[in-house]
Amino acid sequence: MLVATWNINGVKARIEALKSWLDESGADIVCLQEIKSVDEGFPKAELESAGWHVETHGQKGFNGVALLSRQPAMAIDRGLPGDEMDDQSRFIHGLWETAAGPLRVASLYLPNGNPLGTEKFSYKLRWMARLETIARRWLAQEVPFVLAGDYNVIPQPEDAKNAADWLGDALYQPESRAAYRRLLNLGLTDAVRATTDAAQTYTFWDYQAGAWPKNNGIRIDHILLSSDLASRLAAVRIDKHVRAWEKPSDHVPVLVDLKI
Repeated sequence: MLVATWNINGVKARIEALKSWLDESGADIVCLQEIKSVDEGFPKAELESAGWHVETHGQKGFNGVALLSRQPAMAIDRGLPGDEMDDQSRFIHGLWETAAGPLRVASLYLPNGNPLGTEKFSYKLRWMARLETIARRWLAQEVPFVLAGDYNVIPQPEDAKNAADWLGDALYQPESRAAYRRLLNLGLTDAVRATTDAAQTYTFWDYQAGAWPKNNGIRIDHILLSSDLASRLAAVRIDKHVRAWEKPSDHVPVLVDLKI
């Protein structure tokens, strides 16, 4: 089974690229972030006509996450538990039946957190603490799960072309990176780093300052696997070529091949 994540950076602007990539990807479940669309405005019919089941958790103008799947989910839940006052659409998860049993897949769009010293950074850290709480809960339930999305965290220096450029950014703060490590310390596996330690393994290139042609990228789109899925990880793929398409997102898709 191929599970993918992609920060689409506006689904309406990128719908043709999305459809082209879906046709070539072979993905079974796709986690989208930053759809920037309310649920009613999402181009659902276009994707359903191509055979996709579509579940969204949208928001006007920004944020928003979605799940696309070849087979319908047994259940869908929207929103990250732990803060009833949080009205930002950043988390959706579903449960699918597979040959190996049930599989839970979540699409998440973690807060950026900039600028430092503001409520935005505090919100990022609180959100990460809530994510750790639900990961603990799911581990206790012993249902295999995938946490996929734009984490807005650069885990290690090798995950940036020039790590020093990010020292003043929320994506690379010690607190952000420590919160990411706490997820791994629960027993979760970073699928990309479980399969490669290659330098210049990136998933995001800014639109500014010629970042793409200079390969000045960072790795912030992650797929974390519960401990019972790590042994079923067959391969990981980053579809870097999509960044060179017309009207691209600044992120590219990441896919994991699971033997289930």
